[in-house]
Amino acid sequence: MGLSFHYNGSIAKPELLPELINEIQEIASIYNWKYNVYERQFPENTFWKPEYNQNIYGISFTPPECETISVCFLSNGRMSSNVHLKFYGKTNEQPESEYLYMLSVKTQYAGVETHQFIIQLFRYLNTKYFTNFKLSDEGNYWETNDEATLKANFKKYTDLINGFSSAIEYVPMLPKETIEAYFERLMKLIQDKKKQ
Repeated sequence: MGLSFHYNGSIAKPELLPELINEIQEIASIYNWKYNVYERQFPENTFWKPEYNQNIYGISFTPPECETISVCFLSNGRMSSNVHLKFYGKTNEQPESEYLYMLSVKTQYAGVETHQFIIQLFRYLNTKYFTNFKLSDEGNYWETNDEATLKANFKKYTDLINGFSSAIEYVPMLPKETIEAYFERLMKLIQDKKKQ
């Protein structure tokens, strides 16, 4: 639970990868963020094909209190991550195989400023390196570029998390109550409290 953004797309041309990695590596170094560089060059004759090898191409980085952000690709040029490749890379099941290309990052605990910076970074990267790029921002900053909207959405998620945490702390599970019934009861209490 927590405010996140979701994204997918492809790198526009395979020859852009080294420059993309270098730019993100420089930014991560300036901010002293942990990062991991994967393969720097795509293999020949794999780009835009439906199949892919088991390597990751690109870079991932982790701002403080934030989930790791992958600017990584499979050999076919589509965005993915090392974790997604491990979990979904060998499946042929639908819709599970599409999860390979659905990336998400929770920024709730990193805060508004970090979220803004990351979204602005993706705006820049999209204009220079990506194609077919889509980003859905639970903070609505990607869609609106409005800081007030972002702050209001962060507050909404923070209030929800705090309300849920308080409810768990002060409302114990009843004897013989199922976990489903317990969470339904908790959610009703939280909603009732919000109406007051």
